[in-house]
Amino acid sequence: MGDPVGDAQSGGERCRHLAIIMDGNGRWAKARRLPRIAGHREGVEAVRRVVEAAPGLGLDVLTLYAFSSENWKRPPDEVNDLMGLLKHYVQSEINALHKNGVRLDFIGDWQALRPDLVDLLQRARTRTAGNRGLKLVMALNYGGQGELVRAAQALARAVAAGELTPEAITAEALEARLDTAGYPPPDAVLRTSGELRLSNFLLWQAAYAEYIVTDTLWPDFDGAALAQALAEFSRRERRFGGR
Repeated sequence: MGDPVGDAQSGGERCRHLAIIMDGNGRWAKARRLPRIAGHREGVEAVRRVVEAAPGLGLDVLTLYAFSSENWKRPPDEVNDLMGLLKHYVQSEINALHKNGVRLDFIGDWQALRPDLVDLLQRARTRTAGNRGLKLVMALNYGGQGELVRAAQALARAVAAGELTPEAITAEALEARLDTAGYPPPDAVLRTSGELRLSNFLLWQAAYAEYIVTDTLWPDFDGAALAQALAEFSRRERRFGGR
């Protein structure tokens, strides 16, 4: 067998930070005449597979769109199921993540989730903060527009307090107040299930990201599918608007 990193990202651009819009859980379940929660459960298994494969494929940062600020519009039972699965994933995986050097972090208004979940997430974040391996960032209660609003409000407060002049508001100043401050922008944004939508995800950060779309539904996604997506990225020529 060949080297998985070389096979996935050979001879071209290397993807260090991949962001994934995990889509297709509901359609996966519907195709099998199962309840939606069955698709979400299988989606958690896909998360486990992808997180295990990511370091060997050369990724430094993996950002997963786990729960959007718009997902609250779903039926209450489905929202409760999603929160329960999130709690189960963190509880069941934190030991393995920590052992493998994964640093777990969260973006979005995740601290507005129910208190027991916030406490669990904070403890997991603190426990893995010193790890030097894969940085696993989960977007929870996240929306790109809301993130930009919070950053603008922070800048406005700084101006009102005399800490910043309007002329000093730069792209760098705004980036420093985004949820993703300290992380590099994604090299690529991958969306599963064949949908062609941004879905309010990393609107600022993905300005020059390569978009990759696969028809694979998220519950069917695995390390081989991840390697295939990264191989596609390696064949892209990134221009950053320069030519």
